[in-house]
Amino acid sequence: MPQRKLPSFRALLAPVLLALVVVACAPVPPKAVTPPSAHPPLSPTRWKDVPGWPGAQPANAWKGFLASCRALENQAAWAAVCRDAALLPHPTDDEVRAFFEGHFRPFQVTNPDGSTQGLITGYYEPLLHGSRTRSARYAYPLYGVPPDLLTIDLASLYPELKGLRLRGRLDGHHVVPYYSRSQIDDGVPSLRDHVLFWVDDPLSLFFLQIQGSGRIKLDDGETVRVGYANQNGYPYRAIGRVLVERGELSPAQASMQGIRQWAKAHPDDLPGLLATNQSYVFFKVLPDDPGGPIGALGVPLTARRSLAVDPTAIPLGAPVFLATTLPGSAAPFDRLMLAQDTGGAIRGAVRADVFFGFGDAAADLAGRMENAGSLWVLLPNPPQAGVPPASH
Repeated sequence: MPQRKLPSFRALLAPVLLALVVVACAPVPPKAVTPPSAHPPLSPTRWKDVPGWPGAQPANAWKGFLASCRALENQAAWAAVCRDAALLPHPTDDEVRAFFEGHFRPFQVTNPDGSTQGLITGYYEPLLHGSRTRSARYAYPLYGVPPDLLTIDLASLYPELKGLRLRGRLDGHHVVPYYSRSQIDDGVPSLRDHVLFWVDDPLSLFFLQIQGSGRIKLDDGETVRVGYANQNGYPYRAIGRVLVERGELSPAQASMQGIRQWAKAHPDDLPGLLATNQSYVFFKVLPDDPGGPIGALGVPLTARRSLAVDPTAIPLGAPVFLATTLPGSAAPFDRLMLAQDTGGAIRGAVRADVFFGFGDAAADLAGRMENAGSLWVLLPNPPQAGVPPASH
């Protein structure tokens, strides 16, 4: 008797995709949907056409570049560049400029409509106060990754969906969306045994999830670093934008500082506001490292030299030249940066998040940073086949 032919896993998964893709995917816009008339995200240019190059003190980016090389040096395109970089442990500004002009070519980052300016924001490493045990003061849980969270890389099944990851959980024999922020905040039994720390402020915990990494200071004086480990799969929604749409804050007030002031004046309304962003981040304890927090590239971030980017437009690890300004200043903030991180809100070609470091000054700048800027990606020579080398 012949065996009954069972449906393939792809066939079983298809209805699940239809049910979950809206709420449980972390979407990255695939290049396949770009209109034929749209501009490519990277346009080759010449060094002399990069205004402000190489910016302020390019040698200060060298340590971060060497860190990127640790993640890239085994890739064919980067092997020679990183080998040569290792021969210059402490270069001067002029030597750094000469190195990049000799080993790289610049590409201006362009939006699909052909524009070359976009939004530049900032992030930082926050400090929270917490405990390993729950108390009246420390009542808000910082969760590790729950064991029932499923993460499916869709590219392994559908190559055309490269960059999409499906997150969900099993409910009997069915895959359903994972718990939303409001459900998690109301209490989920499967999470009870996966609290890393208890912290004293729900808004600080929310901002930690947006920043992606931070430090927890315990009452015994110990400080523990935590970083992004996974996410529940829901799309990110900016609560500052929600307050603007409701007419409770003006666009100029919708900074991190403005949101804190609003929360102080409306404590009873804060849970409802936070629930408008159903995205939820889970953390892991990171090793004690004297450097910065670990970004998506897997290397420590450097204050004012590391960028979070959309990796579908800008290769993760690549040097990037940034031209923008800082909050409250018209002076140029033009400098050599490193694309070493990503973020749920960082979507689009000319879009980046500057890592400002740790401490109150970094928090102040990051909370107010929302300026226009331009980006140039530096890619190693030799150029791609059919593309002429850039001239000076």
